[in-house]
Amino acid sequence: MDRSKYDDIQPYFGEKFEEGKKRLLSRKEFIGAFIYMVSGGDFSAVATMTKAIEDSMVDVHSYDEFQHKVTAGFFIPAIIKNTMTGFSVSGGEKLDKDKGYLFISNHRDIILDCTLLDYALKINGLPLCEMAVGDNLMVNQLVEDLFRMNGGIIIKRNLPMREKYLESIRISEYFVETVSEENKSIWVAQKSGRSKDGIDKTQPAIIKMLYLSKKKEGVSFPELIRKCNIVPVAISYQFDPNDINKGREEVTKEHNEGKYEKKKYEDLISMVKGLRCPKGKVHVAIGEPLTGEYNTPEEVAEAIDSQIHMNYRLFDTNYLAYDYLEGGDRFKDLYKDLNKDEFIGKLSHLSDDVRKFVLNTYANPVRMMLEAKAKE
Repeated sequence: MDRSKYDDIQPYFGEKFEEGKKRLLSRKEFIGAFIYMVSGGDFSAVATMTKAIEDSMVDVHSYDEFQHKVTAGFFIPAIIKNTMTGFSVSGGEKLDKDKGYLFISNHRDIILDCTLLDYALKINGLPLCEMAVGDNLMVNQLVEDLFRMNGGIIIKRNLPMREKYLESIRISEYFVETVSEENKSIWVAQKSGRSKDGIDKTQPAIIKMLYLSKKKEGVSFPELIRKCNIVPVAISYQFDPNDINKGREEVTKEHNEGKYEKKKYEDLISMVKGLRCPKGKVHVAIGEPLTGEYNTPEEVAEAIDSQIHMNYRLFDTNYLAYDYLEGGDRFKDLYKDLNKDEFIGKLSHLSDDVRKFVLNTYANPVRMMLEAKAKE
C-alpha cells in the first residue's frame, strides 16, 4: 500500500503525528476545555486529567497508542460515567484480532458512534480502528489534529461533482487497501450524514464505490466484498441529545423544498451536545462478517441492514414512541418503568410536525426490527 497517495486524508503517522502532538500539548486550554466538556462540567477534574493526559502523551507516538491511552483511556470512560446510565456491548467474539475489517454502522452521533465502537473493540481485546469523518468538522487546525491523531480519515465533502466522484474513488481505494493489505480496521457510516429520522438504511452507492475503486485491477464484485471483510454494527442510544435539533432541521427541509442552511458551527454544537448531554443506556452491537456470495451493491446493503435492524438494542423510549404513535399498547410491558409523561412532555413546546418527527425517530427502529423479523 502506497500511503503517500493519501497523505492529505489519512491519520497522522511518524513526523506528522509528532507535529500534531506538539501543537496539541502547546494548547493546554484546548485540552482543558475538552476535558471540562466530557467530565460533566467538573472544574476539579480538569487540572488532574490534563496533567494525567500530558504525562501519558510522553510515550504516545502513534494514533493506535493515542486511541488506547488517551481516547479509550480517559475520554470515553469519562463520557460513559458522566452521561450514561449504562453502556453495553454484544458481538465481537467471532472476529479475528489478526484481520482488518470494514465496520459499517448506523449513524446517530457525529463522533461518538465511531469512538464507542473503538471502546467496544478494546473491551473485546480486538485492535482499534481508523474512522471516516467529514471535513465539515475540521473547524481549525487543533480539531483536525485531534481527529487525525485519533485515527481519523478525512472525507472531503464540498467538492465540485467531478472532483467529488474522483475523491470517492480514492477514499474507497484507501478503505480496501487498508483493510485487505494492512489488516487494519476502519469505521464508516452506512450513509452520508447522520440518520435524522431513525431509519437506518445503507446507501448502495458506498458499496458500489468500493468496487469501482478496484474494478480496473480486474477484481470481481464478490471477490471485492470478501476482501473488505464487512462487519455491520448497530449503535443505539436510549436518549438522543440531538433529537429535537434533528427534528427541526428535517421539518424545515420538508417545508423548504429540501433546503436547509446550517448556521456557523452548527455541527460543532451538535458534537458538543452529543458528548456532554445525558444519553441514558447505550449499546454497541457488533455483527458478523458478511461471508455470502454477493453480486450487487444492493444485495450487500440489504445484508448489512438486516443485521443492523436485528441487532439494534431497542430501549423503552423506542417502544413507548411506537405505541404512542400507533395508538396502541402492544409493548406496554417494555416501558412500564419509563416516566411516560416526562418523556412525551419534554416535546410539548414543539410544533406538532416537529414533535411527531422526533417521536418517529424513536419509533422507526421498532418498525425496522418488525420488518426484519417478518422477512426471516
